[in-house]
Order: sequence, then structure tokens, then C-alpha cells
Amino acid sequence: MDQFKNVHGLLRHRRADLTDDERRLLNRLFVHSPQIKDAHDTCEARTMIDERPLSTGEGKRQIRRWMRQVSNRGIRCFDRFLGTLRTHFAEITHYFVNRQTSGFVEGLNNQLKVLKRRCYGITNLAHLYQRVCLDLNGYARFGVEPI
Repeated sequence: MDQFKNVHGLLRHRRADLTDDERRLLNRLFVHSPQIKDAHDTCEARTMIDERPLSTGEGKRQIRRWMRQVSNRGIRCFDRFLGTLRTHFAEITHYFVNRQTSGFVEGLNNQLKVLKRRCYGITNLAHLYQRVCLDLNGYARFGVEPI
């Protein structure tokens, strides 16, 4: 089973983006575990929905169809994801309106949370603001690598 060491990274990529050697390794894994192949194919099908130029209505129909297929196939690893889709269906399908996500904002929030933990004890707001500016875009300005 050493041949499958670190193969989890390959599962995060689309099959079309893999090299021939990576595809062969993935196919060997799928022979050993058809459930992983089923889950990977299901993920790729979901990704294809987002990448196709669909209208909002068609995007919603495609996602609902995908959700039914996942439920009918009994793939348990998607249970939490399906729950999130059901809970936030309107917000998630709003992506099809202008194809923008909140990824940038989520990433910025994460950076600020990390910075807030690192700067615990700084009481001067001016120093905190300087630290935020430096961490977000200042290193490139000064030609210095971040710590």
C-alpha cells in the first residue's frame, strides 16, 4: 500500500488536470476502492456544474439533480455537504447570477483572525492597523519576505 502514499492530494484535482502517471496511480487506487472512485466522480460532476455557463434557474436544477443522485447512490461522505447545500441553497446558487464567490472575503477574514491572535496584547490601535497593512500588502512594498 506504499504505492498509495500521499495519493490524497491527487483526489483534490480534476482528472483532466493530472499527468498521465498521476492518472494511472489514481486508476490503481480506484481498482482497490470503488467507493473512492464513486465519490471522486461525484465531486467532479459537481465541479462541472459550477464551471458550465448555466443560468441561475438551470444551475439550481442541475444542483438539485446532483443532490438527488448523491442521495440515491447512498454515498455517505457527502451527508454534511448535502445538509449545507439544503440549508444555504439560495445563497450557494446565487453564484450563478454573476459567477462570484465570497472566497476573497473568507480568505481575508481568516488572515485577520490569524493576525489578531498574533497581535494579542497590542493595545495601540495605530500599531495594530500598521501590522494589518504590513501583513496584507506591505512586505512586497518593502521587498522583504514575510516572517
